[in-house]
Amino acid sequence: MEKAVDKTKVKAMEAYAVLETGGKQVLVKAGDTIEIEKLSTEPGQEVVLDTVCAVSDGTTLKVGTPYVEGAKVTLAIDAVKRGEKVINFKRKRRKGYRRTVGHRQQLTVATVKAIA
Repeated sequence: MEKAVDKTKVKAMEAYAVLETGGKQVLVKAGDTIEIEKLSTEPGQEVVLDTVCAVSDGTTLKVGTPYVEGAKVTLAIDAVKRGEKVINFKRKRRKGYRRTVGHRQQLTVATVKAIA
């Protein structure tokens, strides 16, 4: 037996966007705080990204090829920080060969102000 769904009580989804930055794709909503690879912008400033792969206003979804024309995401830069340390260890058995390399990625902490 199927349930009847009252369409007046179904709430619409929030607006969201999928943006590409630092070689990665990130799903964001207005008000979200995200950590992305370092942008060349100082903390306290705003930056507008137009590399939006998909955007939804809550009812319709637009998918770009590769980007949606005219779509923009406005970010407010909160801080610049360093990520967790990643250690790469290489070894060859019985040869005494050992190499350790560490890396900490520079990250930008940003808040999504608007999706247009």
